Amino acid sequence: MKVLEYIKDSFEELSTKMTWISWAEAQKSTVVVAIFTIIFALAVFVVDRAFQTVLEEYFKLF
Repeated sequence: MKVLEYIKDSFEELSTKMTWISWAEAQKSTVVVAIFTIIFALAVFVVDRAFQTVLEEYFKLF
């Protein structure tokens, strides 16, 4: 029965002892993370294309 006690205690701690951010702040944070993810994905894409182009040109020499 320790599992049930753990779940009960966890739920109590999450609902009464935690300080949650506001809904507006959560939305702003989500937008920031989404924008950063898109920028990072684009940067990885550009680097990947650059390496691909360089390697293709290198192997054309042989």
